[in-house]
Order: sequence, then structure tokens, then C-alpha cells
Amino acid sequence: MKDAFNQTYLLQVLEELLITPSPSGYCHQIMEKIKKMVSHLGYSMEYTQKGCGVITIPGAKSDYTLGLSAHVDTLGAMVRSIKSSGTIRFTPIGGYMMSSIEGEYCTIHTRNGKKILGTILPIQPSVHVYADAKNLERNESNMEIRLDEAVSSKEDVENLGIAVGDFISFDSRTVLLNNGFIKSRHLDDKAGVAILLGLLEWLHRTGIKPQYTLKVFISVYEEIGHGASYIPNDIQELIAIDMGAMGDDLTCTEQDVSICVKDSSGPYDYHMISHLQSLAKENNLSYALDVYPYYGSDVSAALRGGQNIRGALIGPGVHASHGIERTHINGMLNTLALLSAYIQNGAPTIV
Repeated sequence: MKDAFNQTYLLQVLEELLITPSPSGYCHQIMEKIKKMVSHLGYSMEYTQKGCGVITIPGAKSDYTLGLSAHVDTLGAMVRSIKSSGTIRFTPIGGYMMSSIEGEYCTIHTRNGKKILGTILPIQPSVHVYADAKNLERNESNMEIRLDEAVSSKEDVENLGIAVGDFISFDSRTVLLNNGFIKSRHLDDKAGVAILLGLLEWLHRTGIKPQYTLKVFISVYEEIGHGASYIPNDIQELIAIDMGAMGDDLTCTEQDVSICVKDSSGPYDYHMISHLQSLAKENNLSYALDVYPYYGSDVSAALRGGQNIRGALIGPGVHASHGIERTHINGMLNTLALLSAYIQNGAPTIV
């Protein structure tokens, strides 16, 4: 079943998404890229008021609408203040450990379109100078950005055009290995977006129609909690395609499609989860059922936003989430195969 999908296209799209900066709230450029990708596949994308994308694919029947969602926004930061030393104090966008971004290259995106490079460092960046450098707590007040410019004062930095509120993106460090592993920042959730584009490519190339109307929703504020809080009103059930977490007592691996049964927002829909598990078994897909206690999804946001839907969450296994992440092409293909089976088999029967 997995052989039906265009693996080359999937990886090319994934790499293009990964190297395009898109911290939450700064997604207009990557959304334009996605709109062009969708157009090349013969579909069109409309925007919601807050910049999310909606792609509608007619189904064999029009009396039911299935939504598929993935978020293109990522972790990042914003300029909080400019220090007298010429370094930048930043405020995080999204939840991550400060230690996971120490030493990371970054880009400051000014309001006038300039891109200024820098490095994220602790305020005591050298063991040769600071006796407590190793033990300094890595928190927001103890981190700063060293600009790759000849600056030594606040005025020097302001003259570059940098100001409070400028967005900061982290270098993705994307590497696609010959053995199928993919390591990069922001696989959460650009792997999910690539999977949805891979699904559209498959539908376009094969001419297959989904059982019911399909609405693909690309959200741009998921990392800060309200990505899919609004979705089109005709969506009756929603599947979020996001990363499968790994570690502790979880069974998911990078080779699997994860089917999340419960996260911090509570259990996912019983019938949808049962249907997804049955389809995974029937199609001999490598899958895992797991509970993610510190996790929320686009479905979580939609339910909290008052949407009258049933919801489920699936996605490829991703190691070291919100850090230097890694997945495998097999996990992406298993997720894609499960989605294709689901959209061809219709909604689960509710007894």
C-alpha cells in the first residue's frame, strides 16, 4: 500500500517546508509557498481571518465532511528587549527547554524585511571566563542572542532596524539520510503538513475520490494553543496529523504511525480510534496506540473552541520533540497509508 505514494515528492516538500522559517504568528511566507504547492496539484486554498488555510476536495458523497488538520507553525522567539551591550534578550514562542536551543543559529526578521543572523547563548558563554558557566541555570533571563554584526550598544542594534516584537526563527538543521531517517528541528509539525500534501498529490495523480467531502486545514497558531480553534462549520469529524511522541512508557517508534488515544485534553473519539486501529491492522501498517499526558493538538483546540465534532490524532513517531527531532520516512508513509485508507472507507459506524 505504501508503494502507491510518491516518496520523492514527499521528501522534497518536507525539506522545502523545514528550511522555510515559520514561528507561530509569522507564517505568511510559508503559507504562500503551500498555496502554490496546492495549486500545482490542481486544488485551491482559501484563508481564514487569522491566516489558516482551507483546501476542499469533493467526495463521492457530499452529505458528510471530514477534516484533516496539520500545523505549519513552529517554535521560535521574539525580541523582548535590546541590551546596552548590543545583545538581544528574547521571549520564547511555544514551549521548549532553553538548554535545547543553546548554541543554535537563528535569524531575526525585522519589520522592514531584513534578516539578521545570530547565535543563542547563555549570558556566561565561556568556561574560560566565568567560573559558574557550567552551572548557570538555562532560563529566559540567563539567555541572549549574539548578533553576527559589529555592534556594541543598543543604538548600534537599533540602527540595524531591529526592534522589540521582531520574530526570531531557529535554523532547522535539516538532514535527510540515505537510510530513511530525517533529522531536523520543526518536524513537529511540518512532517504532518508534508503528509497532507503527499495525500493531495496521490489523489491528484490517481484520480481517486474520497468517500466524503474532504477539507484539509493548515493551522498557523497550534504551538501556542489556538491553531484550529475555528474550523469550517460543515466539518463533522477532524483528524489532526501531528507527531507521535516517543519515550518513557510509550511504544511508538520513528517507523510507526502513532494513534493517540488520550492527551492532556482527554480521550479522543472512541469510534474514530477503533476505526483507525482496524484499518491499520487490515493494511498491515506498523502502528502504536499511546497516551501523551503533556500534549495537545488541533483537535484539542477545536473542541475547546466549541466545535461540535468528533476527533482523532495520528502521526509519525518523532524522537526528541521540541528539540533536535528525528523521524523516518517509514513513519510518514505509514501515516499517509492510514489516512488514505480512512478517507476511502468513510466515517466509522456508531452503534
